[in-house]
Amino acid sequence: MEQAILGRTGRSVSRIGLGAWQLGADWGDVSTDDALAVLGAAADAGVTFIDTADVYGDGRSEKVIGSFLPTRPGLTVATKMGRRVALDPALYTVDNFRAWTDRSRTNLGVDTLDLVQLHCPPTPVYSSDAVYDALDTLVAEKRIAAYGVSVETVNEALTAIARPGTATVQIIFNALRLKPLDHVLPAAQAAGVGIIARVPLASGLLSGRYDEHTTFSPDDHRNYNRHGEAFDVGETFSGVPFEVGLAAVRRLAPLVPPGVAMAQFALRWILDHPAVSVVIPGARNPAQAQGNAAAADLPPLGEEVHAAVTEVYDDLIAPLIHDRW
Repeated sequence: MEQAILGRTGRSVSRIGLGAWQLGADWGDVSTDDALAVLGAAADAGVTFIDTADVYGDGRSEKVIGSFLPTRPGLTVATKMGRRVALDPALYTVDNFRAWTDRSRTNLGVDTLDLVQLHCPPTPVYSSDAVYDALDTLVAEKRIAAYGVSVETVNEALTAIARPGTATVQIIFNALRLKPLDHVLPAAQAAGVGIIARVPLASGLLSGRYDEHTTFSPDDHRNYNRHGEAFDVGETFSGVPFEVGLAAVRRLAPLVPPGVAMAQFALRWILDHPAVSVVIPGARNPAQAQGNAAAADLPPLGEEVHAAVTEVYDDLIAPLIHDRW
């Protein structure tokens, strides 16, 4: 598995990681046994980076990962905090940070969290000196080894990158969401900040398995958050209307090399950008985890393919979402 240094954490991680939202909630039912099987398959395939959050299943994802960690030493786990309470900037205090991270430390069964990310907080939080001072305090207290942010917008990312203590920025980046290419990726690379690319398959759109007749279970955010009813709509299908996303995927499909799954193509497209430290596709079964990891073995896609992806984005996607995030 190809490795990269994860920004200012200094840690070497696999460039394909595992997003563990699915192992907690909001993607339909995933049993504990299935979640552990996914973790095992990912680790067997060379994945050394797992991303979770305290809110995924209200701690279930963290607890499942915590039960797995003793069997596979050497993994890096990033968690997130701040979305189990009202999204009020006044709540982002050092005392709350201590309480939130102590809960995650218990869930994961570790003394020091490898990486803690502010979980898409209100925009003013990214500019608060007190917030960064509090995060620095948690590092000094050895509750956390490093901190980063998870953002919705490129402006939030750029604000965080400018802070000297920010180790990583997690942002939606995929073949249907190209805006981070303009400024965020260059700024992060120049500052030595790691980029964690989330929603890399646009909630499964870029797997190529969906069509107009695809349905999702009631407890799947691709059903109940289609229009942003529960949280930012950009987290569901990258904010692209489902039917438009299907049309874009059909135009991208001829670019996929023979013998390569479309999901692997989409992940390889992200890996072709050296500013990205790690991409974190989710998986609901071992086969998906193994297939995702195998994308790291593919050769770069080449300039013509990247130009064609940009053309599809400019034609179908950019007019709808480029200015939004």
